[in-house]
Amino acid sequence: MKPKDAHLKRVIVDFKKLTPEILALLVEKYPDGYDDDNVISFKNAKNEIVEAVEVTTEDTKYLVKVSTKLEQTMENYDEDDYEDFEDDDPNAVVDPELEPGAEDADFT
Repeated sequence: MKPKDAHLKRVIVDFKKLTPEILALLVEKYPDGYDDDNVISFKNAKNEIVEAVEVTTEDTKYLVKVSTKLEQTMENYDEDDYEDFEDDDPNAVVDPELEPGAEDADFT
């Protein structure tokens, strides 16, 4: 018997590719943050262990890689910060270690 979510597309998302839509889903699902019980561990194609938290849309299951930047961004989330961006814009979510307006070589 197939799991009920077997039809969903599965996407692994790194912080650098986090969109306002996925961030909003994370904050909605984990309003007080996530803990070890919410973290899924798996091996990627390079046989490295990856830890992620899961959020699901109507057609996609996202595994968002766990990081300090993700935690900080979720803690500081304010929906109004993203109102000028499209829901799928990966450049909308800014690295929390950067000052506003500063650029990071990893974001290009």
